[in-house]
Amino acid sequence: MAEELQVELRQHTGKWNNRRLRRAGKVPAILYGHGKDNIPLAVAADRLAAVLRHGSRLVSLSGAVNESAFIRELQWDTYGLEVLHVDFARIAMHEKLRVNVAIELRGEAPGVREGGVLNQLVHEVEIECPAGSIPEKLSLNVNNLKLDESLTVADLELPQGARCLEPPETILVQCVLPVEVPEEEVAAAEAGPAEPEVISAKKQKEEEEEEQ
Repeated sequence: MAEELQVELRQHTGKWNNRRLRRAGKVPAILYGHGKDNIPLAVAADRLAAVLRHGSRLVSLSGAVNESAFIRELQWDTYGLEVLHVDFARIAMHEKLRVNVAIELRGEAPGVREGGVLNQLVHEVEIECPAGSIPEKLSLNVNNLKLDESLTVADLELPQGARCLEPPETILVQCVLPVEVPEEEVAAAEAGPAEPEVISAKKQKEEEEEEQ
């Protein structure tokens, strides 16, 4: 389901104006695609952050424009904390898109009760899906996963009309016995690296005199 985002037109563009916009708590954006003109927009930074936290990429733009769009690209700051710019691509709800979607494990694996641990090898996959059916996450049920067994892409629950672009035999999660670390290695790790030997100035001087 698309989340609504209020947008306004950017009257001025350029680096200096974009910096001023960010100081006002807004993120500069652009809307493009489907053979129509590009439209410079601005969106509230806190509202955009909330949409991204929900994992949403499909949005319904309202205000300056009223269109369905897909968050095609995000430009982040050096530390990956703040969005500096966002690209919105126009879409039709029946249009098929390729997107990366996170995998969420659900249930309790019998293999864990047998002493195993879950090892998730893949955390997201690429799917092709109608824009109106893009899921926030893909569920992977582990309720029947026993010790020394695994689940693959073929076991994913996909929305109607979607297909996964990864090989169906790709292993996503497995239930295995925990790796036992030898006690000697544990003790060495806890002790930390050996302290380098410090030679006192007096001892060093004595050794130099003996060499002469």
